Amino acid sequence: MTDAKADLQNYLQRGRDALLWKLEGLSEYDVRRPMTPTGTNLLGLVKHLAYVELGYFGETFGRPDADAKAWIEDDGSNPNWDMWATAEESRADVVSLYRRAWAHADATIGVLPLEAPGRVPWWQGDRAEVTLHRVLVHVIAETDRHVGHADIVRELIDGVAGLRAGSDNMPEVDRAWWESHRSRLEAAAKSAAAGGAVV
Repeated sequence: MTDAKADLQNYLQRGRDALLWKLEGLSEYDVRRPMTPTGTNLLGLVKHLAYVELGYFGETFGRPDADAKAWIEDDGSNPNWDMWATAEESRADVVSLYRRAWAHADATIGVLPLEAPGRVPWWQGDRAEVTLHRVLVHVIAETDRHVGHADIVRELIDGVAGLRAGSDNMPEVDRAWWESHRSRLEAAAKSAAAGGAVV
């Protein structure tokens, strides 16, 4: 029989590692560069997930961390502050915060059983009453959602795509193949639109 908690923690760590890999080899500008109309950027995703872990694995289980104070007590007057890094916050600062969040989360996961009760103070009503199992699943889903954002942002910046270093999970084809593939998709989209296809 497998250890369910270890399995969940493994999936969480894989997401963490994949996110940090997306920063590798990029300039300070590129890790901060807003790549969508809402400003999605790589370093901001790391910063946000650091606070997610500090909050959900800290305050929720009576194990608060001083670094999480600003996120937990956010009054909404400065929306999205955790989704980007200021010029004064270095990449090393943000990555270090994320790694400290991992350590704090892993300590919480290590000492509590999956059935351990907690309370998410920023969730409403009965929904706020949770277990470590539910929080682990929630944070894995949140992490993987943002790793997907990072996948697309990184590909838009310099074309690097894939799952992680050493195992990118991409077909072994050349640039010309990808260009041809993209052209085929564009032609299919135009053809569907011309035929009045409903999406």
